[in-house]
Amino acid sequence: MKKFLFPSLVILAILIGFWIGSSARAQRMWQFTFPPQQSKIEQMLGIMQAYYVDSVNTDSLIEVLANDLASKLDPHSSYISKKDLELVNSQLEGSFSGIGVQFSIQNDTVCIVSVVSGGPSDGTGILAGDKIIEVNDSVFTGKKINNEKVMHTLRGESGTQVKLGIARMGTKETLHFTITRGKVPTYSVVAKFMATPEIGFIRVDRFGENTYEEFLTALNQLRWSGAKSFIIDLRSNSGGYLDRCAKMVNEFLPAGRMIVYSEGRSYQRSELKALGNGRFQKEPVVVLIDEFSASASEIFSGALQDNDRATIIGRRSFGKGLVQNQISLSDGSAIRLTVARYYIPSGRCIQKPYTMGEGEEYQKSFNERFEHGEAYNKDSIHLTDTTKYYTREGRVVYGGGGIMPDIFLPVDTSLNTPYFNIVSNRAYIYQFALDYVNRNRSTLSKYKKWQELEKYLLRQPVLDEFVKFCQKKEVEPKTEQIEKSKPLLIRNINATIVRDMLGDEGFFPLYERDDYMTKRAVEELSK
Repeated sequence: MKKFLFPSLVILAILIGFWIGSSARAQRMWQFTFPPQQSKIEQMLGIMQAYYVDSVNTDSLIEVLANDLASKLDPHSSYISKKDLELVNSQLEGSFSGIGVQFSIQNDTVCIVSVVSGGPSDGTGILAGDKIIEVNDSVFTGKKINNEKVMHTLRGESGTQVKLGIARMGTKETLHFTITRGKVPTYSVVAKFMATPEIGFIRVDRFGENTYEEFLTALNQLRWSGAKSFIIDLRSNSGGYLDRCAKMVNEFLPAGRMIVYSEGRSYQRSELKALGNGRFQKEPVVVLIDEFSASASEIFSGALQDNDRATIIGRRSFGKGLVQNQISLSDGSAIRLTVARYYIPSGRCIQKPYTMGEGEEYQKSFNERFEHGEAYNKDSIHLTDTTKYYTREGRVVYGGGGIMPDIFLPVDTSLNTPYFNIVSNRAYIYQFALDYVNRNRSTLSKYKKWQELEKYLLRQPVLDEFVKFCQKKEVEPKTEQIEKSKPLLIRNINATIVRDMLGDEGFFPLYERDDYMTKRAVEELSK
């Protein structure tokens, strides 16, 4: 027994010696004296850089740490690397070459917030709310997806192509679109026309650097054309510069009326009020919003609603009422930090609830609106703030999750059929329109006004040709479904053909004429 015990004791003693020795060395390693002003993070990085077993790129560690720190705050605070900063700012300030979408990364997935009107993706079938899950047949989701990677992947030289795999709510299959990159326009007012001889229509895509000037020009041009009231379409407008938004609201309000104010823990209360120099203080106004209207769009519609200056029509807006300041860092990067909350005139905050660091849950809350049927039934809307707020004339309004419209209009699915959904989701309407224009361009070019071109198209068997076009792509015709969706099919096909020939100036008047929200707005303004 002793001959086995003695070697074991020797081995044990050696191991204990190694442990004591390594512990002693470790103890000596960590006996630092740090400058009192140095943070724990700085101390840790210094120790890693000096003593880690392999060489450490502390710059890359700091980038990861900066992203992670920002992600632990609210869902709208973010870190922007030096490489990303110029690209991010260009979305509102300058033209660039890419596919023309605004996006946000939620739950490691690229979500399309809006499609830039007139950009390369406009007219291809890409929609707000779509999720990019593939790029060029490769999976494009996961922890490694960040703003820099998305922008460098989607942007590129004009004329080059990128293939996207899209996940769309309500569609099981992955949809594929090939986008040809090109210049992305930065104008904001994408449509202005006379909806009736006395009603002007203006669609604002975002609140960018030149939006106020474009908006004022559109208002004046429509007034000169006979407009005595206005429809302002902010559907799918994801926001932008607050000061441009405030200037636009100012055009409709008398002096002294509150537009918006903001407050934060270290942010002194700031108020924006109407100056009284607005040139459109008397004309009736309707504002159209939907679940993709966010931020400055909500301030615009909320300020007019609280001042009883406009009728809001549509569906509950997104619910973003947080103020971000972009603060430059010493290495050329920046942090967009939430510093305050926006409050509209009644005192309500439009920000929907969130939990710090729970960006994934925040995104899910938006999807849950659809799952609970909110897009289809007003009674399904869950208000998180039951506090009663009052408009200037005493109407009750609520906060805590977007702007609730005065007139709720659910998503219109009355003409939808499986056939329409298939040909629409697969972008066959856009493909057919382009093919039709290419085959008939000499004839179509004779018509210089959208009304004339539409009359010509209505005399042609365009729908029959479309059905045959889709049949070649293995979508079998369903007579009953085609008949039910016929008005919707004809509207979309003809409007897309008109756009290919005459641009947005022809497309929007034709497309919006039969849009159910626009028709309801015309009805309200005609009373």
